Amino acid sequence: MRALQLDATHQPAAVREIPTPQPAAGEVLVRLHAAALNHRDVWIQLGQYAGIKLPCTLGADGSGEIVALGAGVTDLEIGAPVIIYPGVEWGDEQRAQGRSFRVLGMPDPGTFAEYSVVPAHYVRPRPAHLSWEQAAALPLAGLTAYRAAFKRAQVQLGERVLVTGVGGGVAQVAAQFCAARGAEVWVTSGDDDKLARALALPLGLRGGINYKTENWGRTLTKQAGGSFDVIIDSAAGASFDTLLDVAAPGGRIVFFGATLGNVPQLPTAKVFWKQLSILGSSMGSEQDFDDMLALVNEHQLVPVVDKVFPLAEGEAALRYLEAGQQLGKVVLTC
Repeated sequence: MRALQLDATHQPAAVREIPTPQPAAGEVLVRLHAAALNHRDVWIQLGQYAGIKLPCTLGADGSGEIVALGAGVTDLEIGAPVIIYPGVEWGDEQRAQGRSFRVLGMPDPGTFAEYSVVPAHYVRPRPAHLSWEQAAALPLAGLTAYRAAFKRAQVQLGERVLVTGVGGGVAQVAAQFCAARGAEVWVTSGDDDKLARALALPLGLRGGINYKTENWGRTLTKQAGGSFDVIIDSAAGASFDTLLDVAAPGGRIVFFGATLGNVPQLPTAKVFWKQLSILGSSMGSEQDFDDMLALVNEHQLVPVVDKVFPLAEGEAALRYLEAGQQLGKVVLTC
């Protein structure tokens, strides 16, 4: 089979022929039709990810059909269209992942390949209203967004929600999910064109602002009619202080990344005086995955796919994602 593999950091990923894996007991072989990129794939390639072990087939997100069953797998059928849970060994505790938890696609072989073997309990039926490419765009982004918004921040009907960096895949899905649950969703972006494009999408957004605008927090709260009950962020960094300013008393700030680095100083008085909750979130459990898929199916939600590349152009897809011009997910067809 063909697979997009990375042999070393700071090197191009290359498509090569490798043996097709075969399912062991309790596993299934999935013929992948599409696989979505995540920034994690780029960070691994750039040597900016913890615990890198190479060579490896990258990719955490995949959709395809089951073509072989390992011994003991009786509740799945050949030909069933599925998507794959993008984590490995979350553990039994729903509050947080166990020490063995990891993301599919390094060190475990990932989804940038024609075939993938996974434990049978990690596959779920592909939402019938989604194409292969749309389904592949959902797992990691959808799982991360769902847990951050609903398991950690507990977004409720009618609450005012701010999602920062709407150009990012997780942020975009989080905004879409919150709007589907009846929240009033506002967004930010550092790019006027991306912001305008996001607001034009059928995501249910109320409005947004460029966070590079002077006094953007004050301007946005005025536009929104008040401060925010929930803020969903992946940047952290020096801008975190403004998030404290725009949070409503008793509000919740949940962050699932720190693309701008650590928060340099945390003005604790703003936190305790406003009685804010600051929450961390990362990926999600298999139960979170099931709950996320239930939301997608209930509301017939469709993740945004920005651009599709063939597997043979996987390195070009990685460079496209690194350039940061996408609005929505970048997907490989396998």
